[in-house]
Amino acid sequence: MKRRSFLQFLGAGFSAALLAGPDKTCAGLLTSPVAVNRLRPPGAVAEDIFAGKCIRCGRCVEACPYHCIELLDIRAGVFAGTPLIRVDEIPCYLCMKCVDVCPSGTLVAITMEETRMGLAVINKFSCFSWKGMTLCRTCYDKCPFKGKAIYLDELKPVVVEDFCTGCGLCTHACPVTMENGTKAVNIEPLYSLGREQW
Repeated sequence: MKRRSFLQFLGAGFSAALLAGPDKTCAGLLTSPVAVNRLRPPGAVAEDIFAGKCIRCGRCVEACPYHCIELLDIRAGVFAGTPLIRVDEIPCYLCMKCVDVCPSGTLVAITMEETRMGLAVINKFSCFSWKGMTLCRTCYDKCPFKGKAIYLDELKPVVVEDFCTGCGLCTHACPVTMENGTKAVNIEPLYSLGREQW
């Protein structure tokens, strides 16, 4: 099958799935993969225009020396081929190489300090330090902006929203894993949810 025929076949199948109605079989085709600890790379435009702006070239994946960026497969629907970072598995080390190679402006060239992939949120009911179980300060020690993005208040970690980059180094290092797979500190993708103009 030629490439053009294959793409027409895929387009027809996708259109048919959309026309079939919003049932469970096609609902995932339009659902954003961004979620807790599932983030776009640094400098990403808002999620509502991300899939339309990204040309799926894979340069961000090739440029990342830590292999933390992956391209989503066909199961991601309209988001297939777009980059995602699972910070609980491999966090972003803020090398900023991905923003330098993005040709479409989907990843805007910014500095480490300007990065806002998400916001670290500490679950005080599961964090060892907040529960008083032990003097764990792993998230504080791993933070690239410790004392600024995370500081210790009576040996308990506190996140400063204005300086947290959402890199996920704290989440990846956190020794507490809940039954649902989340950690005592997780990255919420707050900044990707805003609306943006082309």
